[in-house]
Amino acid sequence: MRTRFAVLGPVRAWRGDTELVLGPPKERALLALLLTAAGHPVAVHEIVDAIWGQDPPDTAVNVVQRHIGALRRLLEPDLPARGESRWLVRGSGGYRLDVDADSLDLLRFRALRRQADQAARDGQPAAATELLMEALALWRGPAASGISAEVRSHPSFTALDDEHLAAVKEAAELALETGGGLGARVLVTLRQAAAQHPLDEGLQARLILVLAATGHQAEALDVHRTVRTRLADELGVQPGPELQAAHQRVLGRTATRSAAAEPAGPAEGADGQDEGPDGQAEGPDGQAEAVPAPPAVAVTVRPAQLPVDLAAFTGRRSELARVRDLLPTGDEQPSTVVISAIGGMAGVGKTTLAVHWAHSVADRFPDGQLYVNLRGFHPTGSLMSAAEAIRSFLDAFGVPAQRLPAGLDAQAALYRSLLADRRVLIVLDNARDTEHVRPLLPGAPGCMVVVTSRNQLYGLVAGEGAHFLSLDVLSDADAHAFLSRRLGAERVAREPDAVAEIIALCGRLPLALAVVGARAVVNPTFPLASVAEELRDSEDSLDAFTGEAPVADARSAFSWSYQLLTPAAARVFRLLALHPGPDCSVAAVASLAGQRVGQVRPLLAELVRAHLLTEPVPGRYGCHELLRAYAGELGRAQDGTQDLDAARRRLLGHYLHTVHAADTVIAPTRERLRLRPHLTGVTVPRLPDRAAANGWLETNRSVVLAAIEQDARDGSGEFSWQMAATLDLYLDRAGRWQEQLSAQATALGAAQRLGDIRGQAHGHKALGFANGRLDRWDEADAHLARALELFGETGDAMGQGRVHRHFAYLANRRGWHAEALRHYADASTLYRAVGWHSGEAYVANEVGWTHILTGAYEDALKECARALAAHQVSGDRNGAASAWDSLGYAHHHLHAHARALECYEQALLLYRESRDRYLEADTLVHIGDTHRAAHDDARAALAWREALGILDEIDHPEAADLRARLNELGTADPAVRQ
Repeated sequence: MRTRFAVLGPVRAWRGDTELVLGPPKERALLALLLTAAGHPVAVHEIVDAIWGQDPPDTAVNVVQRHIGALRRLLEPDLPARGESRWLVRGSGGYRLDVDADSLDLLRFRALRRQADQAARDGQPAAATELLMEALALWRGPAASGISAEVRSHPSFTALDDEHLAAVKEAAELALETGGGLGARVLVTLRQAAAQHPLDEGLQARLILVLAATGHQAEALDVHRTVRTRLADELGVQPGPELQAAHQRVLGRTATRSAAAEPAGPAEGADGQDEGPDGQAEGPDGQAEAVPAPPAVAVTVRPAQLPVDLAAFTGRRSELARVRDLLPTGDEQPSTVVISAIGGMAGVGKTTLAVHWAHSVADRFPDGQLYVNLRGFHPTGSLMSAAEAIRSFLDAFGVPAQRLPAGLDAQAALYRSLLADRRVLIVLDNARDTEHVRPLLPGAPGCMVVVTSRNQLYGLVAGEGAHFLSLDVLSDADAHAFLSRRLGAERVAREPDAVAEIIALCGRLPLALAVVGARAVVNPTFPLASVAEELRDSEDSLDAFTGEAPVADARSAFSWSYQLLTPAAARVFRLLALHPGPDCSVAAVASLAGQRVGQVRPLLAELVRAHLLTEPVPGRYGCHELLRAYAGELGRAQDGTQDLDAARRRLLGHYLHTVHAADTVIAPTRERLRLRPHLTGVTVPRLPDRAAANGWLETNRSVVLAAIEQDARDGSGEFSWQMAATLDLYLDRAGRWQEQLSAQATALGAAQRLGDIRGQAHGHKALGFANGRLDRWDEADAHLARALELFGETGDAMGQGRVHRHFAYLANRRGWHAEALRHYADASTLYRAVGWHSGEAYVANEVGWTHILTGAYEDALKECARALAAHQVSGDRNGAASAWDSLGYAHHHLHAHARALECYEQALLLYRESRDRYLEADTLVHIGDTHRAAHDDARAALAWREALGILDEIDHPEAADLRARLNELGTADPAVRQ
């Protein structure tokens, strides 16, 4: 399959349609560095310099080599150990990544720039502009974003950003040369670049010229004033020749336009020229010229339009502080227009917060406060246009109707002129998008603008430097205070459990709490427990959150955002109600929708922009529980039962087959279930190595457990027991034994209802071992005995062998070593009968371990050596690691400490290569034990601390015992003594 890379923005890689899970930060940075030099070798010393700077560790070169090996395995998982990589080539003292323009966005970008340059030389500026716009569209942010800021400051990456900037400037120049509609297309990219480079005079000059050429003369002059002020304030310099020339060209263009038009009125834009300090216009040399001043408009009113503040406003201290920090301290005037964009889902309290904060700082703005509800998400679709909003603001300032100029541009210019040299607070509520509010922004410092929207206003942040605040649901404490303010502290204190349940069932959403609180207020005799019971009974429905629409009706509020979605995004939103866990991946959503990953990404982005989904971490999407209930209602009403069932089965298939793929990577030689092929439309992500597999399982563990529960409760139960059986090893290795008990009990019940003997056998097997882990011997023996019987009924010798090994392990834990050896003999016989030699080797190693427990160390060495030889022949590196560890343990007990450490180092190397974190920690504990036995407490502590770090990282219960051993040793770090 085709492999693709991206470095113009976040560092990413794909094989086919599946995005690869890149490794740790330094591995990702190494890949980014090789991509920037695609096709050319990067010397090892250059890699070390880029990744570590001036203070590399002594092991830097070895670390680079390990990361190179990991990248090779990631890009070519089927590559033999000593095979020649197609992508990563060693030579010239470094490494080269061989890619072409079809595989890497950077090379495609450069190829398009070369084509554009040739088109421009051939006298085809329009074609050249189109090519440059195609090239710039490849950028998704700063080059190699996502790696550490220290590494990204390396010249290799900053040079790429310079290439982007140069291409933007070239596109602007060509657009000016062509005229027509290309300038408007270039303008979006040009504005974003200018916001990121506010002191680049060449870039700002091009922005000014393109703005003027596309009919935005007033904004062009605003940009010039802003840049001139910023240059003076930050650098203490005046604009250079390029910026001055651009300003003069705009003045000339605007003066010509004004001469051909009727007098427009008193705005700065009436004659198109900037006013000098005495009201005169600046000429081409920047000096004041004697031209007639436009008639003045007297401001007769100090507007005070803020809605009433909510008397019971509660909490939001940190959010209020963040907006408050945007203002200068004391009475100092802001040096620029300060813009705060507040976003969030419906009902989260954006307007309430904006209005409350505006009242708290209204005294800082002596010239008044403006407020407008732009109705960006009104259910009737009656959007308030920017022209309507500006007229309402001019009315608020008392501008007579007969003095209003014609046209939006002229009215906007008058509006900005009235705000110049004034300190006014402007609240723009419920904006649809950036273009909805851009004409309403002041042009001079001193004012502050607060914008609320259900959409994420990326353009306002990128183009206008707005400060974005994403509003989340209330904290538990704030939600409790919210209800106390409305219901009374005494009533809330009487029923703390009911209050906690109400808060949880409302999902801490202010609108939901307000609706439920109102019901409790108008029914003061109702116990709060009865209110909580109503909410429980309305599970999967919004009936309990219905009040007077639209103000107090959650369903109505959510619908305003939903109705603006494209049909494809709306369908994905409805289907997400079927997802069992708190968040999900793009691949899971693609499976739900039965589409490719590339098809659902833009739909998810649309839902995030509409605040119907959240993206808590890149590539993971979540949904508030009330929004999930709303989506479920819509799905049941609009989608057929057959379609919903098919989507649910695709989703369960995604999780079953991905868990199976992860289990295969973690233990490739272990016996496992054979699955039927997954349904069409199911996406199974590629998991190239053990780290990726463990990472996926840890990230999705709670979702898979919820899916096991959901299918057992609402589905056929077939997916439930198969997922539980496949997740068995991971949950055991991670020490999540209580989760194992719950999941396997649920799955066993599903298999019993199905009458599936195989499923029941696997459930009893897993429950037997998990109960044994927790020393519940009677339950363990009963489950394992039943599993052995059921596997016998199905003729599954491999299953029977695994049960005998579980019996043997638990027998050893109870000190019944002779019984353990009998069970191991039975397991070996069963494996031999079916020709599973790797299984026989594992049993040999476990027999050797049993001999160690009985003190028969020489016998142990023979059995473990036999196991090691068999694993080395079969290429089972995980089995070999286990045998090396057992050999080390035997030598340790023979007091051959040096030989024991040699064996452990071999095991440690293999476990690290396979990225088996738990068994790596287990071997480190054994290394510490041997150092301790050799009276080298310092090295023992070092090994144990490293093991403890891993166990803490994977949240394993064995960490507590190891921490206690370190404390007893007396050499633990202070951080360990917890």
